[in-house]
Amino acid sequence: MRWATDATLAVRQVNIQVRNGGSAARHIRCVGMVEWIMGACMADRATTLATHGGRGQATVLLCTQMEQAAGLAGGTAFWACATPGDVADTVQWTCDRRSFFDANGALRLPDMLDGLRHEEAPPTGWNDPCAALSVQWRISAGQTCSHTLVMGFAADAPSALALALQAVEVLPATRRKAVHALWNERLGVVTVATPDPLFDVMVNRWLLYQTIACRMAAKAGFYQAGGATGFRDQLQDAMALALSAPQRLRAQVLTCAARQFVEGDVQHWWHSPTGAGVRTRMSDDLLWLPQALVRYVQVTADMAVLDEPVAFLRGPVLQAGQDDTFFVPEVTDQTASVYEHAARALDRSLAVGVHGLPLMGGGDWNDGMNTVGIRGQGESVWLAWFLVQLVATWAPWARARQEPARAQRWERAAVVWQAALAGPAWDGQWYARAFFDDGTALGSHTQQECRIDLLAQAWAVLSQVAPPQRALQAMQAAHAQLYDPQLGLVKLLWPPLQHHVPSAGYIQSYPPGVRENGGQYSHAAVWALMALAQLHWKQGSDVPYRYFCHLSPAHRSAHPVHGPVYGLEPYAMAADVYAAPPVAGRGGWSWYTGSAAWMYRAATESIFGLELHAQRLRFTPCFPTHWPQAHMRLRLPQCTLEVHFVRGPAPDRLTVPQGAEHCRSLEPGAWLDTQPLQGTLHLRVPMP
Repeated sequence: MRWATDATLAVRQVNIQVRNGGSAARHIRCVGMVEWIMGACMADRATTLATHGGRGQATVLLCTQMEQAAGLAGGTAFWACATPGDVADTVQWTCDRRSFFDANGALRLPDMLDGLRHEEAPPTGWNDPCAALSVQWRISAGQTCSHTLVMGFAADAPSALALALQAVEVLPATRRKAVHALWNERLGVVTVATPDPLFDVMVNRWLLYQTIACRMAAKAGFYQAGGATGFRDQLQDAMALALSAPQRLRAQVLTCAARQFVEGDVQHWWHSPTGAGVRTRMSDDLLWLPQALVRYVQVTADMAVLDEPVAFLRGPVLQAGQDDTFFVPEVTDQTASVYEHAARALDRSLAVGVHGLPLMGGGDWNDGMNTVGIRGQGESVWLAWFLVQLVATWAPWARARQEPARAQRWERAAVVWQAALAGPAWDGQWYARAFFDDGTALGSHTQQECRIDLLAQAWAVLSQVAPPQRALQAMQAAHAQLYDPQLGLVKLLWPPLQHHVPSAGYIQSYPPGVRENGGQYSHAAVWALMALAQLHWKQGSDVPYRYFCHLSPAHRSAHPVHGPVYGLEPYAMAADVYAAPPVAGRGGWSWYTGSAAWMYRAATESIFGLELHAQRLRFTPCFPTHWPQAHMRLRLPQCTLEVHFVRGPAPDRLTVPQGAEHCRSLEPGAWLDTQPLQGTLHLRVPMP
């Protein structure tokens, strides 16, 4: 059985092939059944209408959502198949799920599918829709039979029927070929070759595939089927596409800018098509808009995106004591440039607490720390790192747009944040994580629980703001206290939060060592990998690669000790890995995690050290010391770079294909002007 999603149409196909390896003919029945929901919960089944809409040699079963409130009224899904001549003359079908249960409610395969139409049934039968198709084969000895079912969706029933009839005409092999070509194009902008084949397969295929297919397209996975768009979530995912699909990053920026309220805050997440979502006091969501813009403009030089007009939202403002609210906001007539949307996000984030650090609000990336600043006075150290590095780019942009007063406000705020980071945020050997409303430190050596948190240490480096010696000391402390070589884990914090007073939030309801509460939270562990590579690229270090192997599902699954207890797919990133008995080493929440996008960036930008700007690039690689060489092919709009990383000065290690027009050396950290390049250029980059 082989699945494929059409390259251009809203269609998925499943192709079943059966071969009779025996010596006698066999009769086989193939039944494909789907249970319709057509909404966010099982109750939405009750407002659907399932019908039969086949014609000619195609059988099409339709399901239309009749309910108006959710904004999907008229939306129609289909389950269909063609009926070629080598299959039975007729295809049996039903739209009634009750056919698959006996009088006692036990699941059964009915002898026949009776073709019951819901419009012919009493209304009480409309709340249990399905689509089931049955085909019978007679397969001679040595013969192979094939059958294809297709599923799809359109805005209304006539469009769905037309799409279904179009879809069943496409040969399965033709669709698969087009799908393969599409994914090869999407995943082929950057390809690497190293001595580690598991590293290569994750970087060249699976990490970016997970980011695009699961996070960007489906916005759902096995552990989260909601389908909502997260403001911070999909912006970070799209940032990983800056090299391979910058237009998708641009589109995501515009989409998210349109989910900002007039006051400057944003929807934490929302559902299409109505825009129903949640307004919160999260302090970091809104700031990923300016962060994503920095990334996009750096890679593309498309400053015009800053002038795109986008409307604001309007809705009930959170009242005192109200942490969040769910509603459908109004799209206003008030528009502003994308620049203004991002600038308002910064404007809204300038307030500080008693230590001079930005306010934590209802959480600052770690949603579980939702009560640290519940009374409006708690402060975030991580948010200070994040804001300072944003202001470094945005203040010059503001001046270039003739807004010196705004730039000065941001820069004055950055001076206060930096003073606080150098003062009360420094805990002696590492940086504290936050301060509660009452001034109690979180992530401090003075506490019994959560003495150290990975996030504040990693971003001290990634922000490029901390003094070099302190940044190094902070990451050394994080590695010493949060890295577990026996389990192969990089913990988010330690010891876990259980009885901490004041309570940090719902994070304390997680068991110790699970998810954010002291487990390996992959998102943050990747940031630690990137921070270590940034610190050590000039000297080389095995630690970033070691972190990659611990985080990689392929490496963990292949490990003789860690693999048997991991329990997840060997190709999809896990959001977390548990760090305490009895589930130590068990993976959780695979597929739907933003760590896949960051892991891709860590491999290409930190281990390979690629820093790409619109008209120049450089490499600051941090390879493991046992790699003698590595290779990256980078397909740019005007040229292709074949980059050979070689350890040692011997020129004979670089083999350039005969007839290559260009070949040159490039020192690590040196910039290469890409604007005049054309064709294929071979580069030799010595390893540190």
